[in-house]
Amino acid sequence: MRRYLILEDGTSFPGEGFGASIVTTGEIVMQMAMTGYQATITDKVNTGKIIAFASPLVGTVGINRDDYESINPAIKGVVVSNYTDTSGHFASKMSLDQYLKNLRIPAISGIDTRALRRHLSGSGVMKASIVDADDEHAFDQLRALVLPRNYVQQVSTAKPYPSPATGKNVVVVDFGLKHSLLRAFAVRHCNLTIVPADTTAAEIISLSPDGVVLTDGPGDPKDVRSAEKMIQGIQDKLPLLAIGLGHELFARANGAEIIRLTHEHHGINFPVREVATGRVDITTQNHSFAVDPQSLDTDKLLLTHENVIDGSIEGLRHRLYPAFSVQFQPEGAPGSRDAEHVITEFMELMDAFSEREGGEF
Repeated sequence: MRRYLILEDGTSFPGEGFGASIVTTGEIVMQMAMTGYQATITDKVNTGKIIAFASPLVGTVGINRDDYESINPAIKGVVVSNYTDTSGHFASKMSLDQYLKNLRIPAISGIDTRALRRHLSGSGVMKASIVDADDEHAFDQLRALVLPRNYVQQVSTAKPYPSPATGKNVVVVDFGLKHSLLRAFAVRHCNLTIVPADTTAAEIISLSPDGVVLTDGPGDPKDVRSAEKMIQGIQDKLPLLAIGLGHELFARANGAEIIRLTHEHHGINFPVREVATGRVDITTQNHSFAVDPQSLDTDKLLLTHENVIDGSIEGLRHRLYPAFSVQFQPEGAPGSRDAEHVITEFMELMDAFSEREGGEF
């Protein structure tokens, strides 16, 4: 079925439709990872996005039961250069085409994704649609549509729920939780309580946690202002690890500003240097925003990690409180687990905090 990927600047890319045969609109992003399309599609950080995969061939391993990062993904569409549904992978349970049809997510193949990448790299943020005809009516509708900004409210859990174990008691604030993060704490025998994004500091403290994790999530941190007050209310009382969007919110809660990246980070091979040791990890990243280095209050926050490629801030630590953050995804999924030691360091921080008299850091 002939379909078109159209961009709000008037550009049109013809291709062949698969997945659901509906019209869709969202912000288009290029995902540079060569593997892990199932994890990427089901990652709630991509809520509202049309994901264009740079990988030259997508669909070869179908969909399996182990690589889900959420049960109900909220992406708007998929764009690929070449699609195949002839999966012979032993773990495959269905084709990508059937999976997208089940979820009513449209997709398009036959797109020159290299040309699309070059076009987007010089154009900044752009809306896109997958449509049946690239006429003026379609472009007018695309330009007129205002994209929502309440993505975290859409994907965060509505009510608290447990993931029981017998180790450390950790509260996970869900801004767009990945299953792999839960797995990373499960193998460390943590008793998890997952709470909504709008949970207050008092409500978190009432659960008597050994530590708190702020997850990654979709959208602009400026649209999640209630979280900043919550962070200010717990960072001096409990060990805190903030990831991705959580990292950006942690920075804002301590006076920093957030900027939109000129070249966004969506992929699994971003080198990140630990400032203190020089250690370089290959990390998974999926973000459009970053902490403005010019706004950093160095009396409060210490720069701990930086991006080797563009020098952007990748990690922070509070100088006074048991709180630190990383912009990248330490659990990987997809991608390298080089940075999973960040979670181990958080476990050690909780141990050190609990051993101090009165719980003071």
